Amino acid sequence: MPTIRSRVVPWLASPRGAGRDPVRVLVHEDTAALRALVARDPVANVFIDSLLSTGGSAVPAQRGAVILGFFEPDGGALAAACWVGSNVVPIGVEAGHAVHFGRWIATHWQPHASIFGPSVAVLGIMEALSAAGVNAQAVRADQPLLVLEGAPRLEPNPALAHSTSGRFDEVLAAAAAMFEEEVGYSPFLGGEENYRRRVAWLIDHGHSFSHCEPGGEVVFKADLGAVTASVTQVQGVWMNPRYRGLGLGAGYMAAVVQYAQRLAPVTSLYVNDFNHRARAVYEKVGFEQVGTFATVLF
Repeated sequence: MPTIRSRVVPWLASPRGAGRDPVRVLVHEDTAALRALVARDPVANVFIDSLLSTGGSAVPAQRGAVILGFFEPDGGALAAACWVGSNVVPIGVEAGHAVHFGRWIATHWQPHASIFGPSVAVLGIMEALSAAGVNAQAVRADQPLLVLEGAPRLEPNPALAHSTSGRFDEVLAAAAAMFEEEVGYSPFLGGEENYRRRVAWLIDHGHSFSHCEPGGEVVFKADLGAVTASVTQVQGVWMNPRYRGLGLGAGYMAAVVQYAQRLAPVTSLYVNDFNHRARAVYEKVGFEQVGTFATVLF
């Protein structure tokens, strides 16, 4: 892992035109340019778009996070950007930009949970990090990015409903089980209180959906992890192992789409290429592939 060369200076915005590095930390005055960049691909950029909708600035409200910008030579336009916080999320990043962002992140290294986004960008950034001695726990290089615009192809399962705070403990347990299945360790290792707050936030904002048995056991759950006026992104899809293989997934997912499209016309998600069962469910519901994401786990 690379040496941390500074604990303060790397997070300060560089003056315009300082040096020859095309990458610098964005400032509030870059917000309009960042919005325009995000708008080029509202599906791929839904995570950043949702944060901009809340914070309203290219300077993140989240402590310790910054957004990097890649500028064309000689004071040119913003060509690409990259969120750098607990996760790393590229925005409009092509292969030629990725190496610059990767070098910046390596030089100013702090722990990150993951890099996720369009595969060319993610893998390019990781290549630069690997060259600097940063190792990944796992690289999922092929994750189809899917969308559905319009009604699902089959009847939604009416049993799915908004999760409620009265079932918080059960929904939290299901969310933690999904996370552990996906990444191989408990989300509580990163701080149980932070994860509890995230689940509570999703429930309070109507972005968590579940079907629970009368006794409280969760049969199925899913969340809208990012929401904008035009796109939602489904995350945290989980079926109780006792109910898998019964053909229930498509009806539940159709219901998720029905709820999601009350908020935005396009529903999106990304899935591991090797998860053939989930991909078959999404295809049955009506999702179609529009791109490829990748995720690097640290």
